[in-house]
Amino acid sequence: MKTINEKIPNIEEIEKEIGSFLSKKFGGTVRLASTVPLSQEEETERTGCLGKNDKKLNFDLKPESLISYLDQYIIRQDNAKAVLATKICTHYNRIKTFNSYPDLADDMFCGVKNNVLMLGPTGVGKTYMIKLIAKKIGVPFVKGDATKFSETGYVGGDVEDLVRDLVREADDNIELAQYGIVYIDEIDKIASSHNLIGADVSRTGVQRALLKPLEETEVDMKVPHDPISMMQEIERFRRTGKKNRRVVNTKNILFIVSGAFFDLAKIIQKRIANNTIGFGSTTPKTRSYANVLKHVKSEDLIEFGFESEFVGRLPVRAVLEDLDNNDLFEILSNPNNPIILGKKLDFAAYGIDIKFEEKALRILANRAFDENIGARGLVSAIEKALIIFERYLPSTKIKKFPVTADAIENPKTYLENMISAHNEKQEKQYTDDFDRFVEQEKVFIRNYLIANSNSLSQRYNLTLTQSRINLISDYYSSHIMDVGVIIRKIKTLCDEMKNFELKFFKNHDTNIVIEDDAIDFTLEQVVNSSVKPEDIYNKISINFEYGLKLIKEKTGKNRFFITRQALIDPDAYISDILKNGLGETEKQPEKG
Repeated sequence: MKTINEKIPNIEEIEKEIGSFLSKKFGGTVRLASTVPLSQEEETERTGCLGKNDKKLNFDLKPESLISYLDQYIIRQDNAKAVLATKICTHYNRIKTFNSYPDLADDMFCGVKNNVLMLGPTGVGKTYMIKLIAKKIGVPFVKGDATKFSETGYVGGDVEDLVRDLVREADDNIELAQYGIVYIDEIDKIASSHNLIGADVSRTGVQRALLKPLEETEVDMKVPHDPISMMQEIERFRRTGKKNRRVVNTKNILFIVSGAFFDLAKIIQKRIANNTIGFGSTTPKTRSYANVLKHVKSEDLIEFGFESEFVGRLPVRAVLEDLDNNDLFEILSNPNNPIILGKKLDFAAYGIDIKFEEKALRILANRAFDENIGARGLVSAIEKALIIFERYLPSTKIKKFPVTADAIENPKTYLENMISAHNEKQEKQYTDDFDRFVEQEKVFIRNYLIANSNSLSQRYNLTLTQSRINLISDYYSSHIMDVGVIIRKIKTLCDEMKNFELKFFKNHDTNIVIEDDAIDFTLEQVVNSSVKPEDIYNKISINFEYGLKLIKEKTGKNRFFITRQALIDPDAYISDILKNGLGETEKQPEKG
């Protein structure tokens, strides 16, 4: 090992040499970071154990469950959600099945991978949908722009960089990265025009560069001619004395590509029109853009400018629909949408609570629709309407901001009136509006939870009692988080309450069953005050330990049902049992 160190320059010498080059080339604007992070393999060799990167895919979702999950966040797009959820679930369940039978030959499971081509206008939620799916499944996700690939010719380096990015997203866990999702947007921009030369050669080259990753290839983690990659390789060799080639296999990586494909509709319409010419034919009715794309065939994509081999590697197609102003309003009204939640966070950064009137959301949706860029228009519409309030309100004492229709339509006047509201009557008007919007929000959330109670209860394994629905709606109104996060929080607290039963038995040798109404009662205390779950247990232990022990000695019973009323008045609960002598402590009479 000493000989190796003498022949190979150390890391400081390499850094100094590269740093000198960068300084001459770019001046002081580009500097070299000296820290070389350890890879997963190196960390394992150093510590002898796997750390946080010891994470593997554990997939058990069914298509209907994934569709139900997407329904909570995505408005409309029923066909696209169904196609994506079904084929993605099939892709990962197929991988799980294959991994369960390692002795089977690879060719028994070989076939065309379920890579997806998404077609639809901008701003309809394509990227958002894929991010949600990746998050739900628990696999790394990266997004690339196909237009950037064309800038580098047809070498295909950028395509491989996306695969390397998956490893970084997976915290350097190559095994997990090999189950990831690569999403490439604006794929329609790399279609060739056939009648052009120059740029179109590059586009065709990018398509060919994508062929192998779309199917199966190995991507080397070491990037040729990259000084940082070379330094890491040298440092790894210096530490271990081994050359360790790290590669990522793309066999199980799912590729999803998307584009607007505006000119494709003309090709499809022309084909449909030609097919209808003849005896007894009828002129096809005018179809919407999305309805035309639903009839896409491989031949249309090839005529559009894609190589046949490229089209063949994208067997699954999902068409997304245009969004109208009602759809945009539903997006804003959705309690899980990041747009309104993000705006609430913006004002909360200055200690200002903001609530929206339904009419105001309607106006914002109409303005976004007029911009004709889909859901992306919602962000710009809201920013444009509220930027004046975000600028001036933090410098005032105002802490509650009711966004009315008037605030959207006449922002300057509304702001001036808010700031200059000196008398009680004027201030009360804004307070009353704010409180009214709070109640409207609570009612909306309650109705939302009731309408989706079955799917939500199944997803989070939590019975949504009326008390819990009220608690969630109240919590949503006073905190900035989506409904799913709140339900998970309630579920965690419920699990803690049920664990009290086991803890009580271990400490006091007495079985207690905490009823749902008692759990809900404790939830209200924990959520609405500073009481901690441990405080609740200590109180239960103090209030019931000796009384239940006495009853157990007198009656021989060792199982007690703790209700809400029992928690409110434990002395009366114990007294009632003692008054009944050897009375009933069980819910059902015992047989015999």
